[in-house]
Parts: sequence; C-alpha cells; structure tokens
Amino acid sequence: MESLFSAFANFMWGLPLVILLVGGGLFFVLYSRGLPYRHFRHALHILTGRFDRDEDEGDIPHAQALSTALSGTLGLGNIAGVALALTMGGPGAVFWMWVTAVIGVATKFYTCSLSVMFRGKDSEGKLQGGPMYVVREGLGRRWWPLAVLFAVAGLMGTMPAFQVNQLVQIVREVVAQPAGWATEQSHFTFDLVLGLIIAALVLLVITGHIQRVGRVTSRLVPIMVLIYLTMTAVLLVRFAGEIPAAFHLIVTDAFSGEAAAGGAIGTVILMGVRRGAFSNEAGIGTESMAHGAARTGEPIREGLVAMMGPVIDTLLVCTCTALAILVTGSWQVDGDIDGVTLTSQAFETAFPGVGAYLLTLVVALLSLSTIFTFWYYGSKCLGFLIGAKHQHHYIWIYAALVVFGSVASLPAIVGLVDGLYATMAIPTMISALLLAPKVNRAAKDYFQRHR
Repeated sequence: MESLFSAFANFMWGLPLVILLVGGGLFFVLYSRGLPYRHFRHALHILTGRFDRDEDEGDIPHAQALSTALSGTLGLGNIAGVALALTMGGPGAVFWMWVTAVIGVATKFYTCSLSVMFRGKDSEGKLQGGPMYVVREGLGRRWWPLAVLFAVAGLMGTMPAFQVNQLVQIVREVVAQPAGWATEQSHFTFDLVLGLIIAALVLLVITGHIQRVGRVTSRLVPIMVLIYLTMTAVLLVRFAGEIPAAFHLIVTDAFSGEAAAGGAIGTVILMGVRRGAFSNEAGIGTESMAHGAARTGEPIREGLVAMMGPVIDTLLVCTCTALAILVTGSWQVDGDIDGVTLTSQAFETAFPGVGAYLLTLVVALLSLSTIFTFWYYGSKCLGFLIGAKHQHHYIWIYAALVVFGSVASLPAIVGLVDGLYATMAIPTMISALLLAPKVNRAAKDYFQRHR
C-alpha cells in the first residue's frame, strides 16, 4: 500500500499540476490587478460581524465560516506537514510553501467567491456550496464529469486518517510509552483503543451537523492558535540568535536544493508546493465548501474573508513551526524521525520535560478541529454523489475511518491523501479559471456599492 499510494501521489503531483496551481494562482494575481491584497482591512471589518444579516441565505456567519475553514487548514499540516516538508525537501521547501501562500491569497479569493456565487441546491432543496456546485451551476451539465471527479476525490481525500494517525503517534510516544501503557514494538492495541475513544468523541460533535461544528471550531481555533504561537514565540526568543541563520538557510536552499532528499532543486519546489497545498488548501477546493455555507448574499465578501486563510495558516503558523525545528537543530538529528515526532523533539529540546507535553495538547486540539471539519466536507461530497437524504450515513463511515487512521502506516496515508488532494485541485482550478471574469465583474460592482 505504501508503494502504491506513494506512486499515485508522485504521478499526480507532476509538473502539469504544479503549473496549474502556481501558474493559475499567478494568473489570478495579475488578472485581479492585486485586488485581494489591497482589501485586508475591509476583510477584518467583515469578520467583526458588522455586515452579518440574519435574513441572508446560508448556515453560519462569516467568522464561523472562516474558523471552520481554518480548522480544516490549521491542522497537522502546520505541525507534522512542515516537518515532513523539511525531512523530504530540506529547509528550502519552506520558501516554496511561502510562495504558494502568497499566491494562494488570490486563489482563495476567486475560488471562495465562486463557492457563494454559484451555490446550488442539493437533492433535498437545501443550498450548498463547493467546487462541485460551482461546476454544475457555473459551467453547466457538459462539465458534469469535473464535478463528479471533485466529489469522489473530496469524499476520499478528506478522510481523517492523517490527523488521527499523528495524534495517536504523539500521545503514544510522549505519554503512553513513558508510562508503560504501550511499547515501541507492540502498540497496536493502544492505538486501536485510543482510536475508538477519538471516534466516540467525534461522533458527539458531528451529530450536531455544521452548526455545532461551527460553534466548536470558533472556540477551538483561537485557543489552539494562541497556545501554539505563544509556545513558538517563547522558543524563538530563547533561540533568537539562530533565527537569521535559519532564514538564510531557507532562502539559499530553496534555489540550491542541497539539503533535499536526492539533492535536487525540483524536489525542493515539489515538496514545498505539495506541503503548502496540504497546509492552506488554496486551489484544492475543500475550504470552499465551508465558505459556501456562509450566511451572506455577497460572494465577494466571503472571498475577502477566505483569502486571510493562507496568511494565518502558512505565512504565520507554518513559519513558526519551521523556525522551531530549524533553530533547535532537530531536523538534523540522525534516525528515522519524521512527522509530528520531529516537531515534538524540537519543543522538547527548547523546554526539556514539558515541551513534548505542551505540543501534545496543541496537536490534540488541532487534529480534533480538523477531523470535525473534514466530516462536513466528506458528507457534502457524498450527498452530491448519491443524494442528500443518504449523506447522514457518512457519520458511521467516518467514525470507522477514524479508527482505521489510528492504526494505519504514515507513509501510506500521506501518499493517498497527497494524491487525492492533487486530484481535487484539477476541477477546482479549471472551474475558477474559466469563471474568473464573473468574479471580476462582481468585485467591481461590490466595491462601487461599498464605497
């Protein structure tokens, strides 16, 4: 399975997809004449709730839509994903993650504006958003295969396996093994039991549907971001003298590829783009489903809210993780260490005796919030494919996937999810590129009225 899924991911993340994501993002930047970047202040005003109206269509307010989307993006891609980028692509991969985030601001603006502009009704007559509805409502029936492609890839790609796997891994290594509850050689039973407990907790939340997910994530996301940024700020203050060298290493290695596996600059760029896409999901389309549920009658308004995601997610949180690993020297430690364990080691180096436990708490909050949101994404994809009246059955399938993720192997999960993320990007970016003129016209009208 590891070989099969890794080959699938490598095939999907070839040069054509990188051109589609990065080149498409550059097109959005130029085509909009930098419009999204000029309106961050207005986006912050929208988040305060002053533009919310109860009579608008949708399920959740702007702020909850952003927090729900962020709970999907501010997941373990920011902690374990960055560690994987450093392991597989070297420090230079972080630079290319920054590039995807800067470009991703424009991409998010277009894809999430479209998710509201072309909302469609499911089989039960309820308004829904997401790339599959954008394709159906915006491009017409002849583009139907693209909508189905996204829904199938989204259904499988938003499984909780990666988040659960990394949560179980850090709890086992930091808590269970030192306490004697599990051994390094025989930990299957512990992983399985913990997976069942997590599944039960997830069921308690997701049975309340998107409204409860929105309420839970709107509380979890600010808390986990505050805790994590406080931890990394203290760490970086302690290692302040190493920060300039870390930034220099990131920039120089981005164009030399010396630290990458195989020493190729192509590997550095590819790993940076892959992990950046996994982190902020710009151009992937999953976050469009959350923003498509926003209670608003102004598509451009939701696009402005959504564009803040890559800034918070990648430029801020991922950079903190990368610097923590680099300045402590953890990325150069010999041995088969990757994923969340590498990040845990960095914090343990900075805060001996407590660092790993603090990170375990953050990982628990990050992974759980992402798991809650991914259920919503998967259920919407299933409802699109087989009918909304059947999508409630996905709750039980999802709980089983939580248990599966707790005992599966990390390389197999990463390969499968990476390949499916690449698959989702194809219909998302194609539909956004084709419908970009409609977003520009709507933006011109919106800002004329706003002024």
